Amino acid sequence: MKKMKTYLLASACALIGMGVLLSADHIDAPAVQSTTSDITDFYAFQGENANSIAFVVNYQGLLSPASTGATTFDENVLTEINIDTDGDNIEDLVIQAIPRDGKMYFFGPSAPSQTGLNSTVLDETPQSVAITAYGETAKIETANGMKFFAGPRDDPFFMDFARYSEIIGGTAPGFNDPGDDTFAGTNVMSIVVEVPKNSIGSTGTINTWVESKMK
Repeated sequence: MKKMKTYLLASACALIGMGVLLSADHIDAPAVQSTTSDITDFYAFQGENANSIAFVVNYQGLLSPASTGATTFDENVLTEINIDTDGDNIEDLVIQAIPRDGKMYFFGPSAPSQTGLNSTVLDETPQSVAITAYGETAKIETANGMKFFAGPRDDPFFMDFARYSEIIGGTAPGFNDPGDDTFAGTNVMSIVVEVPKNSIGSTGTINTWVESKMK
């Protein structure tokens, strides 16, 4: 198995009672900004089926429509969704995703062989989905009660970045309503996995965060 070393711990959030929470990190991660391992968003929310939960990881923000078609997932980047089920802020389960030859392969949710900054790809048979090309109808695969997607999507995060900079700089008292969406018209590369709640703990509180890890 190939050892993967952490390149970025991009975002983290607590998921309480299987509710809807998100975390985002647009533009302000200088160590990886504009690289293939730059995570822009991490979302966790109840799936279309009330008995499932969806995890969404978005990469490579600020993609223009002109450049999106040529943008790909990096085969040297492992995406790892970490799930803490007992409140100690240590991952008890992980979901891993890694691209190979036009497909995204998913492992887990399973207990990791090790915790912390280094990861080993889970030793199990993965599920896979063909990566949707820009402009194509979404390719979604279903297996073992799980659903999978990987490909470009419109950036869903709303942020008036210029106004935010003015507030931080002390030249504006607060945000306008609704303000200007800095990310309107730009795209991201998305990885989506929907899993049954009973595969990660169907009740109570979990903590979840995502990491991008380089070989």
